[in-house]
Order: sequence, then structure tokens, then C-alpha cells
Amino acid sequence: MQKTKVSRTMKITISGIVIAAYVVVMFLTQSFAFGQYQIRIATSIYALASIYPFLIVPLGLANFLSNTLMGGLGLPDMIGGFIVGIITAFSCFHLRKISIYFVALPILIFPTFLVPIWLSYLIHVPYLVLVVNIGLGQILPSIVGVFIVKYLEKPLTKI
Repeated sequence: MQKTKVSRTMKITISGIVIAAYVVVMFLTQSFAFGQYQIRIATSIYALASIYPFLIVPLGLANFLSNTLMGGLGLPDMIGGFIVGIITAFSCFHLRKISIYFVALPILIFPTFLVPIWLSYLIHVPYLVLVVNIGLGQILPSIVGVFIVKYLEKPLTKI
């Protein structure tokens, strides 16, 4: 699909809107986004990086910001969330080239296996228990991510 060139001002504006949307969704869903199963609907927004790759770093920043404001687990969680956000968004961008459905994989896989690395240390819960809990919580956001790309790709590439 042919994409139009996006100006620097538009990139900054879109990035700000996406960061704000991520934080607002996290705020509205924090009652179950930070719970035992961590159903983080906001992580489905990583799929937007498959449409606009310049959102890769802003999405990492959005995760950092939401963990700072709502997470309460300190610097390891904030930095870890930033890194996982970038890896997930970057992978969404590259896997979209193969198939729209592959956008779901990074949203499911990276938070599931990477977040428990530091979370198990911080909250003293075994790694594998957290993998199962976070993995179950990431199923819905990974599916929603595919729908985001499917229904927004054409309208957003016309901007």
C-alpha cells in the first residue's frame, strides 16, 4: 500500500496523541491492567507501529510513562516496560510485512516472556507463574491489535 509522506510536525502530533491514548487507556483499565492477570488493553496500541513505524519509540515512552504514573514498582519496571514496548512495537512493524495476523504475535509473546524477568524479582512470584498469568492477559490485547491494524490501516495511510 502506498503511504503518503508524513511531515515532522505530523509525526510529533501523532506520537503525542498515541502516547496520550495509551496512558488514558491504561488509566481507565488500571483496575485489571495491574492485577493478577494483567489484561492490558493498551498494549494492543503497539499494533499502530505497523502502520507508522515512527511510533516505535513513542510507544516505549508511553509504557514508561504509564508504569511511572500507575505501576508503583519503581525504576526496573519503568525501564523494563520501555524496552519491552520498543521491542514489541518494532516487531509489530516488521511482522506486518508478512501478514496482518502476525501483528498479534509480538503483543502476545514479548510482554508474556520478558516482563516476568524483573517482575518475579520485584514481587517475589516465580517466573513461570507470571508467564502464565501475563500470557493469559495478553491474549485479548493481541487480538485487538490485529483489529486496530485491519480497520485503521487504510484510513490512517491517507493522512
